Amino acid sequence: MASSLDPGTLAQLKIYLSNALTQEIQAHPPAEEPRRAAWEALEKIRTRAGIPLEGEQRSQVFHQVINDLLGYGPIQPLLDDPSISEIMVNGAQAVFIERNGELFETEIHFEDDAQVLRIIDRMIHPLGRRVDRDHPMVDARLPDGSRVNAIIPPAAVDGPSITIRKFLQNRMTIDDLIRVGTLNEHMAEFLQACVVARLNIVISGPTSSGKTTFLNVLTGFIPGQQRIVTIEDAVELQLKQRHVIRLETQATTVDGSGAVSTRDLVRNALRMRPDRIIVGEVRSGETLDMIQAMNTGHHGSITTVHSNAPRDAIARLETMAMMAGLDMPLLAIRRQIASAVNLIIHISRLTDGSRKITHITEVSGMEGEVVTMSDIFKFEQSGVGSDGKIQGTLRATGLRPLFTPRLEVVGYKLRGEIFGVGTMH
Repeated sequence: MASSLDPGTLAQLKIYLSNALTQEIQAHPPAEEPRRAAWEALEKIRTRAGIPLEGEQRSQVFHQVINDLLGYGPIQPLLDDPSISEIMVNGAQAVFIERNGELFETEIHFEDDAQVLRIIDRMIHPLGRRVDRDHPMVDARLPDGSRVNAIIPPAAVDGPSITIRKFLQNRMTIDDLIRVGTLNEHMAEFLQACVVARLNIVISGPTSSGKTTFLNVLTGFIPGQQRIVTIEDAVELQLKQRHVIRLETQATTVDGSGAVSTRDLVRNALRMRPDRIIVGEVRSGETLDMIQAMNTGHHGSITTVHSNAPRDAIARLETMAMMAGLDMPLLAIRRQIASAVNLIIHISRLTDGSRKITHITEVSGMEGEVVTMSDIFKFEQSGVGSDGKIQGTLRATGLRPLFTPRLEVVGYKLRGEIFGVGTMH
């Protein structure tokens, strides 16, 4: 059995194999299965040169060389791992991942900042994008649908940074979320009725709380014959219905032209005869267009918003609607929001990494200058277990929503027990 090679020799060997494989690929580009073809080519190169590389070391070096040439370098194995949801590269020497809602630092590192920059370029170059000192930030989408943000010096002081939110190939279902405790069966039954009855819904929550994942699940309840227009910064939603038009914003090109904003797309969607408009997230003036669409017949529209509580979501919608630049008084905007939005679903990421729907709240109207709201379901935390897991109960508050007749019209006569009527708390 061959002895292991020292790190210095391995480094030189990787450079040699990388150069030789590059020449081989350029001379004979693989028609299909490029990674397997590259592996076979490396084995021929190794045998021909009599390189004493065997066993685990051989496998490791071959993987590294192929990942550098055909993949995304040291982080390729992280991209291939379905249990990892986010990858964060903080310069060459620090790579973090998120798995099951928890952050971990990995043992993976890049050779230097130059290698990180090469990988950034490999990610964005095929998309016609670039990043340099004059344009140090870029958002893009990888071929598998994963979302990538990169920022480089001088804007990133400690070296180039990459943040990848992976595209989950297996769409979660409502049953999956019930199983992990994000919501319970009664909440799921209620929300299905709300979607079918075409209520206008806002999903609120802080960063990484699972808003987009839940939006994806919720859209599964939309009847298949309806025409749905989705609007996203980076396409993540996986609607299974037949009649779906997916729209995606476009960043400004290098010469400063070609930008297509969420607001542009919302306005265009109104001319496309949509039954429903689904906006991945409202962040700015498009909020007013969305609210006005909800108020003018586009019932059943759904969007998400960053906020820390249902009441805060209303305030955020007000602030963003005012970014539209129309000279409307705040009270008029508030009245439009109260009239447009029927339901706020607030999802939180708890300190143990779990995600829970902590509030399902009806927006019932206005009293004076205040938007009136009623919690239909709440999560009540009771403590923390010895394993660090948050303990608590998802329960109905005992209130039936004012829009109950709308649910009944579409065939959902929900039982009193769903709302906690006649049960002890």
